[in-house]
Amino acid sequence: MTIEGILGRKIGMTQVFEPDGSAVPVTVIEALPCTVVQVKTRESDGYEAVQVGFGTRKRVNSPLRGHMRKLGQFRYLRELRVDDIGDWEVGKKVGCEIFEPGDIVDVSGATKGHGFAGVMKRHGFRGGPKTHGQSDRARAPGSIGAGTDPGRVIKGVKMAGHMGTGQATVKNLRVVRSDSAKGILMISGAVPGNEGVLVKVRRTGRKARK
Repeated sequence: MTIEGILGRKIGMTQVFEPDGSAVPVTVIEALPCTVVQVKTRESDGYEAVQVGFGTRKRVNSPLRGHMRKLGQFRYLRELRVDDIGDWEVGKKVGCEIFEPGDIVDVSGATKGHGFAGVMKRHGFRGGPKTHGQSDRARAPGSIGAGTDPGRVIKGVKMAGHMGTGQATVKNLRVVRSDSAKGILMISGAVPGNEGVLVKVRRTGRKARK
């Protein structure tokens, strides 16, 4: 029985000490058991996956209530790939017990929001000259395209705009602690997002270097 990964909630960062006395910065993830809400098969859906529910919420509409089959009022529903769909059924729970210390994982989540940001903060632009009368060009983007031809701004030009809240993945992080009794997963390094953000922890199949 192998599943791609689990869902969790980022709690924050701290540090743990290894047996040799070295301090390792870790991100603490609340990885309470996820509940299988739907099993998708190749015959009915064209692919094999399980839909799991995580978190709770107070209100849920009638279609979702019927879809969840009285398993709970989950805040998040996500699909995860599995190796053998025959090992899974609605109502089955899976948590951080699928990970062991030393496993290498990829963690995905929504990045921190920074609101409306200029090109220097958003894209790392150098900015304009600071002298020779350029008092109002210090943080400007500069030219964004030609005039007559093509006479418009080409799609994809890096400009000021909303920064953050997009999905990002940090790869090749090491599992330091896995406590299924408390539903806590500690992963070395930083993961995307603010405290409380939903994260997906996926196995990579690799092992940490000794």
